Parts: sequence; structure tokens; C-alpha cells
Amino acid sequence: MGRWLSELDRLLRGEFTRPDELRTGRVALPVRRLVLACLLLGAFYGLCMGMYSATGGRDDSWKYLLASALKVPLLFLLTLVVTFPSLYVFAALADSRLRLRDTLRLLVAAIAVNLGVLASFGPVTAFFTVSTDSYAFMIFLNVLFFALAGAVGLSFLNRAVGAVFTSAAPGTAGEPRSEDSRRARRIFRVWLVIYVIVGAQMGWILRPFIGNPHLPFQAFRSRWSNVFEFLARLLTDDWS
Repeated sequence: MGRWLSELDRLLRGEFTRPDELRTGRVALPVRRLVLACLLLGAFYGLCMGMYSATGGRDDSWKYLLASALKVPLLFLLTLVVTFPSLYVFAALADSRLRLRDTLRLLVAAIAVNLGVLASFGPVTAFFTVSTDSYAFMIFLNVLFFALAGAVGLSFLNRAVGAVFTSAAPGTAGEPRSEDSRRARRIFRVWLVIYVIVGAQMGWILRPFIGNPHLPFQAFRSRWSNVFEFLARLLTDDWS
């Protein structure tokens, strides 16, 4: 276990995504250990989310604990599966040096960073789980933590992609081709919007993660509406 933690620490410190290496199109990442890290970190945060259902003394609370521990890693895995083809196509349109395998490695690294940050919020989620009985607040708190962790992960990916698309134009002694870089970033930002929308809706499809204390256990709920309408309603509800 210490090995993947060590690899995650090196990733967070930027040792695997140095700009000089990314500019050559090389992404030398220990993918298997990072995938293992993603599964374990996601499961840990899922357990912290599922604890809310256990505080009410429910007989089926263990089901929510197990379901959440499985669903959080599944959320990121399915989002990766759905959005990876579009990322590769967008990167190719922007003349990226990264090939298919390296593009996948870079996205796995971003997800590992995302889940590393999310797992660091786990103790905070557990603390509020035992100190409040507001279901709406717990939903809002978890959405906030997912958003913050996602922002860090996407920022990491944005910096890495910026290094990939920064190249030297012939005869400029290494000066960046700023116009090409700006065009690549614009293309990439379109993909970021797609990734965020897919990830949010994927979480909606896989719900519940926390467990409504007033409802019996359900592995999945009906797919009425969408996540954005639900969040709008949540923000206007009375939390008392």
C-alpha cells in the first residue's frame, strides 16, 4: 500500500508531469498503481459519504456504506469511459503530441489528483455526518467537496495540457507559438465543459450516495429530471 501512496505523492508534487517531458509527448506514469490509488481513494470517500445513513440506526445502513464505496470509483471510471474519446479527438484537432496511450495516462493522472483531494475531505465529511441531521446540508456539502476536488483535478490537467501544446516555432529560438497555444487551450476548454457536465450527470444517474433517512434502501433511483434542476431546487429549499 505504501508504494501507491508514494506514487500519488510524487504525482501531487508534479514529478510525473514536468513540462519539459510533456512537450516531447511523453507521459511516464505508473498507471496501474495510480488506478489502484483511484479505486482505494474513491472507496474511502464513498464510505465517508455512506456513514450518514448509519447514524440513524437503520438496519440497512451497511448497504449504503457498501454502495457508496463502490459508486464513487465507478463514477470516475464511467465518466472517463464516456469522455475519453472526445478528449483524444479534441487533442488531435489541437495538434497534440500525445498519442492515445499517453492521453489516457494523463487523464488517469488528473483523476488520481481529483480523488486524492476528495479523499482528503473525507474526515471533514465524516465529522459533519455525526454532527448534523440535515440531509439537504450533507448533499450540499458533498457537492461542494466534489466541485472543489474536480476544480483542482481539472486545473492539474489544464496545466499539463498547456505544457503539451507549448512548442517552439521554427527559427524563433524556442519562443512559444502563442497563437497555436491559445487555439489549443480554447479547444481544450470546450472539452472541460463536456467533462464537467458528463461527470455531474453521471453522479445523478448513480445516486443515491448518502442515503435519505426517510426512504428505504435503493441501489439506484429513477432518472427524473437532471442534476442541474435538482441543485437549483436544493438551493431554494428550507434547510431547517
